[in-house]
Amino acid sequence: MAKSKDAVEFVWLQCTETGDLNYRTPVNVRGGMPEKLKAGMKKYCPRLRKHTLHKIKRK
Repeated sequence: MAKSKDAVEFVWLQCTETGDLNYRTPVNVRGGMPEKLKAGMKKYCPRLRKHTLHKIKRK
């Protein structure tokens, strides 16, 4: 029997300042959402050329 790959879901990280979807990251659905993803992550925004807060955006 093959393993199901439904345990991983891809989500987008959206910049809170510009609204751009800059990053796509895999999230393990079975174990629940990691706390650092719920709160947001500081990632580089190419439009602003600085690190800004990015939050989860599901398509």
